[in-house]
Amino acid sequence: MQPVISAEQMRQVDRQTVENYGMPSLTLMESAANACFQALSRRFGDDLTHKRVLVLCGPGNNGGDGAALARILSNAGVHSDVVLFGSVKETKGDARTNFEAIQRLAGFHAGSKSAPQPVSFVECDSVQGWEEIARPRRTYDIVVDALFGTGLVRPLQGIYLQVVEHLALIRRARERARETKPLVLSVDLPSGLNADLPELIGETIQADLTVTFTAFKPANVLPPASFYCGELVVANIGSPAALIESVGPKLFVSDEDDARDWLESTRYTPDSYKTTHGHALIIAGSKDYSGAAALCGNAAARAGAGLVTIATPTSAQTSVAARSMPEVMTTALRETDRGVVSDEAIDHVSLLAEKATVMAVGPGLTASDERTRTFVQLLVNKRITPLVIDADGLNCLAPWPREMKGTSEHPIIITPHPGEMLRLLGSDDKAALRDRVSVAREFATSRNLILVLKGSRTLIAAPDGRVFVNPTGNAGLGTGGAGDTLTGVITGFLAQAYGSLKENADALSATRAAVFVSSLAGDIAARKLGMRGMVASDVREHLPQAIRSLDPEGEAPK
Repeated sequence: MQPVISAEQMRQVDRQTVENYGMPSLTLMESAANACFQALSRRFGDDLTHKRVLVLCGPGNNGGDGAALARILSNAGVHSDVVLFGSVKETKGDARTNFEAIQRLAGFHAGSKSAPQPVSFVECDSVQGWEEIARPRRTYDIVVDALFGTGLVRPLQGIYLQVVEHLALIRRARERARETKPLVLSVDLPSGLNADLPELIGETIQADLTVTFTAFKPANVLPPASFYCGELVVANIGSPAALIESVGPKLFVSDEDDARDWLESTRYTPDSYKTTHGHALIIAGSKDYSGAAALCGNAAARAGAGLVTIATPTSAQTSVAARSMPEVMTTALRETDRGVVSDEAIDHVSLLAEKATVMAVGPGLTASDERTRTFVQLLVNKRITPLVIDADGLNCLAPWPREMKGTSEHPIIITPHPGEMLRLLGSDDKAALRDRVSVAREFATSRNLILVLKGSRTLIAAPDGRVFVNPTGNAGLGTGGAGDTLTGVITGFLAQAYGSLKENADALSATRAAVFVSSLAGDIAARKLGMRGMVASDVREHLPQAIRSLDPEGEAPK
């Protein structure tokens, strides 16, 4: 996992790197510029020759990074036109050092008759001045956005707004012409974003590539701000990892190493068998919603659970069984004359639970009857295994009772989409979810449970206050049944964790791995089928490929 830190925490890390580790701040700026150069080199296959670059610099340190990058490009024989919005004499510190260096370099080459000019430098302090610079419509291969870094807190205005609008015009022209240039590189953060906020504060540069330094910032990884970063690279520029830990990050981005570690810890062994891989009991489905139960059960089986049983109302059993894989077992829960679960159903589930490793409740269950709500509440209160709650299981508990909490022995994992989350909060105001990270963290800590808040960039909040951003997945997952499939994968992974690791099982690690792998399977499906045409079953069918891509050695028979 990779930490995500605020702008203020980033300033602390930079300051302590200089003061406590003897790293000159100018060296940090040079390292940042080199990281951008390396990212461009990789993007262009290590061939930047004959490329033309426009470097747009603000007067602060972000602009200083841009000026240092222009100098490095110049040394590599790449032509750069550098625009400083302001004047060199008004800049300070390390930024001024780099602006003066690029100014001298440009002046030296401007006076040389024996060599082509690899860098030009101009100061621009007015909208009219910018219009004169932009008017010639020079063709560039790369535009570097080094206007603002992590310090911006107000919407862009004046000349900076003009620049953003100009780049937006260029992007639209590029897309109409179906071209790929100019590529827009943002230094640290696309200008126009507040580093600490997921929402936009005004007009923002749309980058193709963003190189951020030391650690991710919230706007790098949380939508909709993160959508403006394009490809995202985090570069180590010299700050020790211990300093990042010392500022106490509580937000993280999951990565493939996390999922791989979990897969390796639950690898099949020569003597493992179905019981070792756990028994998943899924209480789901109803007469009118049998598909959700089957999708959940099938996903749990494909995710690796050794045994899967779907307990479903009698009126739905035939349909659920017909839609389920042959390997998935079904059992009937008795109903009343009105078609809802009867009092005897809870006793039946209690007997089934004695043989289960993990339980899930909710997909397709319906929440329209008070008896069903009571049934779900009893399941939660009487649970003797880890419990995953989704869909109508959540609706039956909404608003969530404050006294209902998970335990370390029998953890609760809930998987709401935004609408279900609002109902759990007892609210119908969408603004209540504006700060998804804070809402998820407060809910998970106060109820001592694991919260999987679905949506673009799914969040996993832990009882200890940590929140993890899942980086895999795409818009094609916003399709019917994808949530049921995810619940099945989480249940299947938990079954394996508690079946094979037993007392060392970690519900949080299993849940994070399940979300990563399930969404990765969605990415693989989208690459093959396209986002428009993929359905939830495609996610399930690509789970084995996603798992093999992360742990090929563990999946190969010995």
